[in-house]
Amino acid sequence: MGRGLVRGLGVLLLVAGVGLLGWVGWQYFGTGITSNRQMDQLEQDLRQRWTTDQETAPAPGTPITLLRIPKFGADWEKPVVEGVGKDDLARGIGHYPDTALPGENGNFAIAGHRVTHGSPFRKLLELRKGDQVIVETSDAVYTYELDGSPKDLTVKPADTWVLDPVPGKPGAAPTKPMLTLTTCQDLFHSPDRSVAFAHLVRTDPKR
Repeated sequence: MGRGLVRGLGVLLLVAGVGLLGWVGWQYFGTGITSNRQMDQLEQDLRQRWTTDQETAPAPGTPITLLRIPKFGADWEKPVVEGVGKDDLARGIGHYPDTALPGENGNFAIAGHRVTHGSPFRKLLELRKGDQVIVETSDAVYTYELDGSPKDLTVKPADTWVLDPVPGKPGAAPTKPMLTLTTCQDLFHSPDRSVAFAHLVRTDPKR
């Protein structure tokens, strides 16, 4: 009886272990495959929308801009979707809805995963001061330049001042466009966030 119980517990633990490994594998690899396919499709949808002039107010989860970071390679391009909820970030990089849009005076703030769901910001902490971030919209291409490395600024989830129109200056009215990049501080879903600020250095109209 005792041996049977031990054997049964062993089988249960084995099944649980296999299930856990499967879940971890899906989170780190399976979600990446699914999200990368979604991001590719969203990029195509956005470019198609631009060619037909079907510009509407962005709904949560819909693509609004394209993001390029030259340091990540010539082919690196990701869609930025409206919203930073769980479902939104599973589809791409997310735009904080209450922040500015690209090129506007104020803070265009975005967030992305470093692990799971395509890991678009996996290498974000490798960026350094002076690196460029390029944002393409339907009518212009905006080039921002980093003021510092995201590895040098870590904040708590409650530190929402980094999303303010003028970070670090509560209530101040913005007079120039800026960009804020946020991501997990480490690769294991830490609640802390790594942050980098950037300023606009160039605007190239498309029309």
